Amino acid sequence: MLAVVLVGGFGTRLRPLTYDVPKPMLPVGHRPMIVQLVERLATSGVTDVVLALGFRPEPFAAAFVDDRCGDVNIHYAVEPEPLDTGGAIAFAARHVGVDDTFIVVNGDIITDLDVTELLHAHRSIGTDATIHLTPVDDPSAFGVVELDESGVVRRFVEKPAPGESASNLINAGTYVFEPSVLDLVDDGARVSVERAVFPRLVTDRRLGAMATDDYWIDAGRPELYLRANLDLALGRRLVRCDPVADGAHVAEHARLAGSVVAAGAHVAAGAIVERSLLLPGADVAADAIVRDSIVAGRVGGAAEVSGSVIGTTWVVPERAVVTDERLPRSAP
Repeated sequence: MLAVVLVGGFGTRLRPLTYDVPKPMLPVGHRPMIVQLVERLATSGVTDVVLALGFRPEPFAAAFVDDRCGDVNIHYAVEPEPLDTGGAIAFAARHVGVDDTFIVVNGDIITDLDVTELLHAHRSIGTDATIHLTPVDDPSAFGVVELDESGVVRRFVEKPAPGESASNLINAGTYVFEPSVLDLVDDGARVSVERAVFPRLVTDRRLGAMATDDYWIDAGRPELYLRANLDLALGRRLVRCDPVADGAHVAEHARLAGSVVAAGAHVAAGAIVERSLLLPGADVAADAIVRDSIVAGRVGGAAEVSGSVIGTTWVVPERAVVTDERLPRSAP
């Protein structure tokens, strides 16, 4: 079985981390999120993954030696120009000659969804496409999905006002498609799957959905990317990782609380790191304080960083106070 994984975005919401690393290559629990996604797809019978890219594949090829991830073959479909989500899916699927049911996944979604269950639902409902839904506490910030009793999508309601819809289910970014869905996208056309393809399928009652309450997070923003790492380390997932990776250097008298420290990161004596993520190469000097932040660069001695993202090239000066910043603010 084939899966198309959308990884063509520029990761603007995660800057400065994505100035030098593609978003799906950022680690969650000490391993690139794209690698974990491919491994999860493999457990549902996926044998081939095509990465739908908007730029060169070299950073991804470095993670997949010989274009393999375990028993899964990795393919690359690089768009000649931005094609939006629907166009990217069609371009990637046609690139490898898809001719059977296939899976589509947004590359920055982190979830414990069992894709096998979504496949079973798709076959049971009998539609051309089936989407995974997840509940949210406040649907007014999203477009919600309404279903009928058979699991067929009745309508999408964009950012519903109170009382406008009884649904609190949103599109969770994992789909099962039949090749017939590609007929709705012309070759090389720039098409949104959410705004163009899905509404046409709804009109013809060809779109189904399955809702689950599995762990789910869109890791495309710094605060959510941070949460995804902390959740994995603090036992909030079906799987977990060690908070401090082998190869991390944490001084005896440093204090860590609810944080994740990657291999190659350094935390000096007297430093305090709370509810934060230290990426490979991060350096927190003596007596520095880091709270609710992501650090890939250096935090100088006795400096204080809170609610911020410090990129690989940035050095926070000694005794400086940095609050709610993203540094550097532009690409180096």
